[in-house]
Amino acid sequence: MAEKRKYADRREELIRAVAKRRRKIKALAIEYKGGRCQICGYNKYPGALDLHHLHDKKFGIGDKGYTRSWEKVKAELDKCILVCANCHRELEAGITQLPEEIQVE
Repeated sequence: MAEKRKYADRREELIRAVAKRRRKIKALAIEYKGGRCQICGYNKYPGALDLHHLHDKKFGIGDKGYTRSWEKVKAELDKCILVCANCHRELEAGITQLPEEIQVE
């Protein structure tokens, strides 16, 4: 009698698949938002780029957002700007302001 595969047997495979999907969606998100910080222009390392919600946040793109459909992610991305980690921290601290051309609806 053949053994049945169990969820636990596939755990590592599933973890890798989800991580791969999240990396793919993040790459698509960065490309969709222009590929560089919208404040300072930084574009050296994608891992240093963050998405900053301007308004009406339904879900965090980074937390569980990357396992959603691309259409849902794009709708959420339309409410965000792409910023480098430094500019994002400064925005959150109130040290840096959004450029005039970025409108908050």
